[in-house]
Amino acid sequence: MYLAWHRHLIAPLKNWEAALIRAILFAFLLIAGMASSNASAQISAREWADYSKRFISSEGRVIDDGNHNISHSEGQGYGLLLAYLAGNRADFERIWSFTEREFLLRDDNLSAWRWDPSAVPHITDLNNASDGDILIAYALARAGTAWNETRFIRKAQIIAKAIGRTSVLEHHGELLLLPGVTGFGAKDRPDGPVVNLSYWVFEAFPYFASLAPHTNWQRLAESGKRLIRKSQLGERALPPEWLSLANAPKTAQGFPATFGYNALRIPLYLMRALDDDKELLRRLRDGMTGSNGELIIVDTVNGKVIDSLNDAGYRIIPALASCVVDGAKIPAALQNFQPSLYYPSTLQLLALSHIREDRPECL
Repeated sequence: MYLAWHRHLIAPLKNWEAALIRAILFAFLLIAGMASSNASAQISAREWADYSKRFISSEGRVIDDGNHNISHSEGQGYGLLLAYLAGNRADFERIWSFTEREFLLRDDNLSAWRWDPSAVPHITDLNNASDGDILIAYALARAGTAWNETRFIRKAQIIAKAIGRTSVLEHHGELLLLPGVTGFGAKDRPDGPVVNLSYWVFEAFPYFASLAPHTNWQRLAESGKRLIRKSQLGERALPPEWLSLANAPKTAQGFPATFGYNALRIPLYLMRALDDDKELLRRLRDGMTGSNGELIIVDTVNGKVIDSLNDAGYRIIPALASCVVDGAKIPAALQNFQPSLYYPSTLQLLALSHIREDRPECL
């Protein structure tokens, strides 16, 4: 896969130069259809079988068993991406069929975000979640390129354009990604705009630069990274999950001041995008890691530990950061995938697939 072999080529370049090369390479693959269908097998057949048996219904619904068995656009996007990384086209098609039929109901080409099996109708919130939209479009783009499937690429383009049109805006010199089309802007709430920095799926933006070039995705990525730095608050220098940008960055009204289950994806997304900013990753790792290597949920005001997360899917994130920052190997126990709950299991496969594809030195 080109994202693996071009890493050392673009590493010495400036951000805009690297983005341009990524966009050119991706455009070439879109036109020529030269990506190998075998390039996506970064998740083993056994791992994918265990994951899909536990979390994916026969219809293609990705089940969040840690959240009352609901489904959401984020989960459908993760399911698509993991199926692609496992090289399992049949399961990808199954998940996509359910996603397209049950989630893509809005008139702006974005996805409704919440699907509840116990409710009628099943969609209980028609608002979108921009990270779910990004993950869905990104997975479609990668699969469409690798499998030379133009219908996936066309749909990825439609969704990427819709994200740029509805959810990306300029504010105080930065380009922001709204968490949803409604409810987060300056007109929607007194402390708006409000963002969630874990919604920046950095690895998707070079693809979107070719799919939807009217939006400056590279600038959006740069703004996201600057905001991560500016919002590292409190004793542990960690960003709160829901961030008000009306003035100086601070926790949004009505949300807890925590670095929590959403925010813990931030360093994972940076590393999957091949961003090896060691200073930033070290600060995030040190702030989010407990004394025994566990991942911690933190009060961003006083630094108090609210919860400790010991699942392998959580612990692998600071362990991966330690590899990038210090060259430490990933412990063998974290390389062994045994599904637990949907969310940490998903994070572990995202980390493992990335290590196998781009960071074999960590093994």
